Amino acid sequence: GPQSRDAMLGSTLLGLFLAFVQLIIGLILSIATIYLGISLLDVLTKGVDYWDELKNGNVAIGILVAAVVVSISLVVQSGVAGLNEALFGIELTSPTVIISAINRNIAGISQVLIGIILAVVAIYLAIHILDKVAVNIELMEEIKGGNVAVAIVTAGVLIAISFVIQAGVTGIYKMIAQVL
Repeated sequence: GPQSRDAMLGSTLLGLFLAFVQLIIGLILSIATIYLGISLLDVLTKGVDYWDELKNGNVAIGILVAAVVVSISLVVQSGVAGLNEALFGIELTSPTVIISAINRNIAGISQVLIGIILAVVAIYLAIHILDKVAVNIELMEEIKGGNVAVAIVTAGVLIAISFVIQAGVTGIYKMIAQVL
C-alpha cells in the first residue's frame, strides 16, 4: 500500500543521504591524507625542496612523491571501502537498524584513521630502515641527485608495505564492526 511505498521512499532517501555523507567523509579524508603524505615527505627528505626539484624535472623525486601518496591512499581506500560496506544491503527501516548502520560507519571511520596513522608510521620507518640497510647509499641524497633506480626501489618498498598495512587495517575494521 501507500504506507509501505512511503516507508521504502524514506528508507531510500535516508540511504542516499548517508551514502552522500560517506562520500564527503571519504573526500575529506583523502585530501587530508594527501596533505599528510606531503607533510611527511617534508620530514623524510631532510631539507630537500621537492617542489623545486619537481619543477626542475627531477624524476626520482617525482617517483618518491607519487609512492608516498599512492601508499597512503591504498590504506585509506580500505577504510573508505569499510565505510561503503557499512551500509551495503541494509534496509534502513527501523531505529535499531539505523543505529547499527551508524555504529558501522563509526567502525569504518575508525578504520580510516587507524590506517592513516599506521601508513604514516610505516612509511617513516620503512624509509629510515631502508636508509640503514642500503649500506654506502644515502637514500635521500641519491633521490635528490636524480637516481631513478634508488627512487624506484624506495617506491616499491613503500607500496608493498602499504598493501600489507591495508590488509591489517581491514582486519581491524572487521573486529571493530563486530564489537559495535
